[in-house]
Amino acid sequence: MHATGNTVEPADAFELVISVRELVTHYGERKILDRVDLEVRRGEILVIMGGSGSGKSTLLHHLLGLKRPTSGSIRILGEETTGLSQQAMYALRRQIGVAFQGGALFSSMTVAENVQLPMREHTRLDEETIKVMSRMKLEMVNLGGFGHLMPAELSGGMLKRAGLARSLIMDPKLLFFDEPSAGLDPVVSAELDQLILNLRDAMDMSIVVVTHELDSAFDIADRLVVLDQGRVLITGTVDEVKNSTLPRVQDLLNRRPRDEAVDVDAYLQRLTGG
Repeated sequence: MHATGNTVEPADAFELVISVRELVTHYGERKILDRVDLEVRRGEILVIMGGSGSGKSTLLHHLLGLKRPTSGSIRILGEETTGLSQQAMYALRRQIGVAFQGGALFSSMTVAENVQLPMREHTRLDEETIKVMSRMKLEMVNLGGFGHLMPAELSGGMLKRAGLARSLIMDPKLLFFDEPSAGLDPVVSAELDQLILNLRDAMDMSIVVVTHELDSAFDIADRLVVLDQGRVLITGTVDEVKNSTLPRVQDLLNRRPRDEAVDVDAYLQRLTGG
């Protein structure tokens, strides 16, 4: 599947874990997402990338059911989420893992207790089973033996891996990872990228990664979606995106600033509150 200018060739519906069609979002009168289309296939890593203000975070919030769009369709694991009740969305989220940018661990709990939390909230498993499951997930992210530590005792990379372990504890079918490489040095970032690839293969998950880190995106993506000012510029493989002839795509890849004309009258109006 390949798309430019928001035109997407349909895939077999049974292959899809996410299908977004004509998604539009406004904050007040300002349009944030403009007719966004995207698809995520079973077992693939889709990377959503774009510059600051491109709409990445807003799109992620919609995919997680945290915001309602102005219009459009979002299907997650076969469910149309735009009209789901809170209870139905809550049930759907049990099949979804989310690894937040900073780990989002509770500072008053040990690493193991943080990882165990979703199982305590959503299952009736016995204590020993929960502990065994948390140790397994910590081993998967190379944090075996660190469960007794507090979050404040972990490095930035360890915090991200601990957050990842918590997102995996319920064996999700779909994993969202927000800015996995942000704030990490190149070596730790590369290790985390490899971990994401290993987890996808080991757990047969579909993974959506939101990032602005080009090296990381190119290393892990099966396909990429490039956003700019709320619109999809291109969807394709790493090579297809790298070889795109669209000027704005090349601007983003080569970190060239947008050359915009300034409307002096509008600028003065904003300054004066007019």
